[in-house]
Amino acid sequence: MTRIALLDYGMGNLHSAAKALEYVGATVDVTNDPKLIAQADKIVFPGVGAMRDCMQGMHEAGIDDVVKNAVFNKPVLAICVGMQALMQYSEENGGADALGIFAGAVKRFPEIEGLKVPHMGWNKVKQAEPSHPMWKNIAQDSRFYFVHSFYVEPQNPELVAATCHYGLDFCTAIQKDNLFATQFHPEKSHTAGLQLLKNFVDWKI
Repeated sequence: MTRIALLDYGMGNLHSAAKALEYVGATVDVTNDPKLIAQADKIVFPGVGAMRDCMQGMHEAGIDDVVKNAVFNKPVLAICVGMQALMQYSEENGGADALGIFAGAVKRFPEIEGLKVPHMGWNKVKQAEPSHPMWKNIAQDSRFYFVHSFYVEPQNPELVAATCHYGLDFCTAIQKDNLFATQFHPEKSHTAGLQLLKNFVDWKI
């Protein structure tokens, strides 16, 4: 059975994510212990809240370097602020540095008449590469659940695994080798979300 380290640094929706991963067949360790993280087959990197708090939580838990190393060594799924933290910089809180694993920025949705921020609720996701194993058995334009005021803008367009429209087209998933990340919450996205988590559990790198 696949053992997954669900990173606990005080900034994730850990209970629902753990239950969803267990439902699709994983053994889950909710942890910030570097040893358990190193022993895990795969890593889920969640996040909610403000980027500056997220980065501080990672640093205080001692897992910022663990995340940087894991991204290049084993399958990683980053969710919501976990995805945003992969970039270099966020506009949130007047500006905050992120992990800098990928070149790019995290930007606030612009002020557009009729556009409510945060973007909250269900929205269609357009897959850039439907053949990617993380999209297995998930139909194009499936709906996923979002709660966010900021979105990722990677410099390299080849990182974009999916987009969504909310006032503008924005990147809602990225992929690179053994890493996949989503702005939406798969653990709150019912059938399509559970399928994506199952695909991660089954993903062979």
